[in-house]
Amino acid sequence: MSMLRLEGVTVRFGERAALDAVDLEVAEHEIVCVLGPSGSGKSTLLRVVAGLHGADAGRVFLAGEDQTGVATHRRGVGLMFQDHQLFPQRDVAGNVAFGLRMRGTGRTEAGRRVARLLDLVGLPDAQRRPVGALSGGEQQRVALARALAPEPRLLMLDEPLGQLDRSLRERLVVELRELFGRLGTTVLAVTHDQSEAFALADRVVVMRDGRIAQAGTPLEVWQRPASEFVARFLGFDNVVAATVRGDAADTVWGTLPVPAGTAQGECRLLVRPAGVRLVPVAEGLACEVTARTFRGDHVVVRLRPADGPGIEAACPLGGAPEAGDRVGAAFVADEVVALP
Repeated sequence: MSMLRLEGVTVRFGERAALDAVDLEVAEHEIVCVLGPSGSGKSTLLRVVAGLHGADAGRVFLAGEDQTGVATHRRGVGLMFQDHQLFPQRDVAGNVAFGLRMRGTGRTEAGRRVARLLDLVGLPDAQRRPVGALSGGEQQRVALARALAPEPRLLMLDEPLGQLDRSLRERLVVELRELFGRLGTTVLAVTHDQSEAFALADRVVVMRDGRIAQAGTPLEVWQRPASEFVARFLGFDNVVAATVRGDAADTVWGTLPVPAGTAQGECRLLVRPAGVRLVPVAEGLACEVTARTFRGDHVVVRLRPADGPGIEAACPLGGAPEAGDRVGAAFVADEVVALP
């Protein structure tokens, strides 16, 4: 059963469509992350689902019930924002219990639930701590506990880890996925951070200009981008015009191998950096190394061929060429994708 369903949802700001006839479903217990550049409509989508902004057309359903005219506080959704929006005058317990008090939960039951949630988010016995004395990561955990306290049927996160440093984000996103799995929480999150979305989500939705450009599992979206826009948004820059004939494609970089079953004819061709092998100049496409960038577990080198756009190649840490070196580029069919 779908917990959330959007049917043809449209929101306009003057002549611009922030959302343009969007259809989307989120199943019970599913974690869906919405990605997209600024202005793509992802935050507007979240606000419409929460009832914070009305749709000009279309409908929102929660657990099969039409939410037209239903106020935010009656939708049974939880919200967590980038800036946490904690109450500075309240201690940790006062913040977490806020939604419970609004629902009339008794003091004993509220205290029990607050203690359980703080333990779940890794802040046991923190009830009396002032929120101003907490680190950014601790404040994020308190905000999460507060959003979960009323047991929402849908939890919505708007750039929840955006203000934290990268190492803390990477650690917390793993903890969040484990926590949501343990609680069976249905989650709709929006973020601009691709690594965060791919680590957290069961399904990724990429938006562009108010429309859904692609939806699928993280592996599906990563391996098979639906368009050049999606490929470039994911950080793949090796895209070139091509004509596929049989098991090869003619490009400005020469003849490249393509996977079996690739659609024939003209297309745009993506080559992932992992699919570019560096070989002696005489054995591949002659290129000059123009730059190299350390990426932690590998090095990305930028290559300049005689014709066509530059090429990025991923290399092992040891033996990566230096800027100014001459190398050959060879291409691996499994890392080549014909884009629609």
